[in-house]
Amino acid sequence: MKNLEEKILEISAKLGNEVHLKAIRNTFISMLPIMIFGGIFAVIGAAPATENATGFMKAWADFVSANSAIFSWVSVLGLGFTSLYIALGITYNLCKEYKVDPLIPLFICIFGMFMLTVKPEKLVYGTSLTDLNYLDGKGIIVGLFVGIFTVEIYRILKQKNFGKIKLPDSVPPSLSETFSSLAISVLIMLFYLVLFVIFKSMNTTFAAWIASIIAPQIKATDSLWFILLMTFIINAAWFFGIHNATFWGLMGPIMFMNLSTNAAQQASGIAPTAILTESFWVYFVVIGGVGACLSVSILCCFSKSEMIKTVGRISVLPAFFGISEPATFGLPMMLNPIFFIPCAFVPTINACIAYFCMNTNIIGKTYAMLSFNMPSVFGAFLSTGDVKALLLVVALLILDMVLYYPFVKMYERQQLKLENKESK
Repeated sequence: MKNLEEKILEISAKLGNEVHLKAIRNTFISMLPIMIFGGIFAVIGAAPATENATGFMKAWADFVSANSAIFSWVSVLGLGFTSLYIALGITYNLCKEYKVDPLIPLFICIFGMFMLTVKPEKLVYGTSLTDLNYLDGKGIIVGLFVGIFTVEIYRILKQKNFGKIKLPDSVPPSLSETFSSLAISVLIMLFYLVLFVIFKSMNTTFAAWIASIIAPQIKATDSLWFILLMTFIINAAWFFGIHNATFWGLMGPIMFMNLSTNAAQQASGIAPTAILTESFWVYFVVIGGVGACLSVSILCCFSKSEMIKTVGRISVLPAFFGISEPATFGLPMMLNPIFFIPCAFVPTINACIAYFCMNTNIIGKTYAMLSFNMPSVFGAFLSTGDVKALLLVVALLILDMVLYYPFVKMYERQQLKLENKESK
């Protein structure tokens, strides 16, 4: 067991410190404010009012209708430019890791993103018409590619002094840096230009071409089996001390892509289609944090063991806001054999039930992400606009408590023996 634990932690450390995965993870974390802002406007802009609505609901719907352009624009800027934000974030974070001045790579990144995702329809002085569809979640793969490729090529050529122009010491540092990077910048931009020309001749864009190729794979990630597999792996890994952020290099792009697509569909009056989003994960699967710890904390509050009861009282409020660490480390649940089965399987059962309810349209699918720390009962309703989602979370919480109960009681008996032994 100890050797297995050491091996798992060693792999986790390597993944957690891998420079590209680290940049991707930090980028998604940094994007949270703009995603939340766009999500708030998406929620407000989707007034759940029928034609016969009266009172507050009618006033809400009328207000949104009168200001629809504002709500749509903020929602588009918050969620419809996801790929661009990701590319910029990765570029900045990689430059930070490599100790490279990020300004010029960021400019190149913007150039590359527009070359590979935007399809100009009409470019005339005073009038521009372009297709920006692939700057949202559909272009996330391109955003990852542009961010990483730009910085890596820039860094490698910079280290080799490629095309460096020697200037007198009297030249200001900012100007000297620009000229020394001129050849490198031109070379990278030429690469993006060549790709643009190739795909323009095919009447498409690089992003659209990539999307058409990976569409079956992306669809597969929204399947029940993929969701259940990843839910089990992430929660089981948490038991061994591997933080769920380790997996965000894989899961983050998929969830962001789906959420962005759902937000765009909702804004267009189309029912969202994707299930696996961050909102789905945070509000329906890991209720109270990784391991679905809110149910554990509530049960612990009524324990006969003083230690368990104290941990429950301390951890129940943080768990209500999606923070599982007080319960995970306080009981502890981590590396505690009694809790391995529920820690891995309870969130997996939540995912299965929530997936079924969304897939059969019993509840609506998510189209907004409010906050990681938004209590699930509120987040479920606000991210779907469906009051039945709130009821589902309450039902799941009760089910989680039932599933965790025998394991909490088992641990309680163990702790009572220790407490009685110490009191003698």
